[in-house]
Amino acid sequence: GSRPVTAATGRYRQGERQPKRQKQKGEGCAFHSLSCNYKIGVGLASITPDNPISPFIRFETVQTRIYNGLIDMPQKKLKASIFITCLVDQFFPQVGEAMVQVLRRAGVELDFPQAQTCCGQPAFNAGYRRQARDLARRFISIFDGDSYIVAPSGSCVAMVKVYYPELFEDEPDTLERARHLSSRVHEFSEFLVQVVGVDDVGASFPGPVTYHPSCHLLRELGVKSEPKDLMSKVRGIEVRELKDETQCCGFGGSFSIKYPDISGAILQSKIDNIQNSGASVVVSNDSGCLMHIAGGLSRKKFPVRAMHMAELLASQE
Repeated sequence: GSRPVTAATGRYRQGERQPKRQKQKGEGCAFHSLSCNYKIGVGLASITPDNPISPFIRFETVQTRIYNGLIDMPQKKLKASIFITCLVDQFFPQVGEAMVQVLRRAGVELDFPQAQTCCGQPAFNAGYRRQARDLARRFISIFDGDSYIVAPSGSCVAMVKVYYPELFEDEPDTLERARHLSSRVHEFSEFLVQVVGVDDVGASFPGPVTYHPSCHLLRELGVKSEPKDLMSKVRGIEVRELKDETQCCGFGGSFSIKYPDISGAILQSKIDNIQNSGASVVVSNDSGCLMHIAGGLSRKKFPVRAMHMAELLASQE
């Protein structure tokens, strides 16, 4: 006969035999004992709707339910706040829409702080430091937190990352908040490659395209390879080299208004190089540069389209 279990462990002593008992409902099936999959030589990884353990037994483990899409597995998503620049908001809303489309396609969870206004760059560049400081304080307050911040502009991101700490160097508390903010804000292409970790966003765009790197993006932020990495993965694209690509387009914000002759001469050189590249589209990451270049192309009646990087990456032609 069998002997009782010990009260301390609830198990039979070594060498003692367990009594036979009636199987309870559900016992003996593969779901009840996952180890039986291994014992009969079938790993869980091989269980699919078309490859059950037995042609006579079809059951659903947690794994097969995941395989069938019956259970949603939670995945940790990157979260980011959208920082829409003044030019995009007022003149090129399609750029903001394209950026959101690409980021969502890349799996980024987005929010849009609707109270946002100008980052203060125009006032700062024009020498109005006090007014720029007021706008910067507001910006810091609105985007306070720990999530990433993404903008379709190298110049506006450079304002926040590089010049906000300069604006508040005599205000220790605000300076600390500005530095924390600057560590979280990213230009669109740099965010995709360096933070999200993707360079192929499923875009397709047939035809010859050339690239103009904006000054703030290249010189202030040091973003050089990321836009080209993203362009290289666009299906159907033919990337054309742009002569003297790092040369300024002549915009420079208020510079083009204060010094139109100098700005126009610099722009002409850029347009000549774009035309000589043989491209039908010129892509850049800043709407200011694109607005300036598009105006020059239009006046010369050159059939070349100026397009933001976000629009190119959103394209699936």
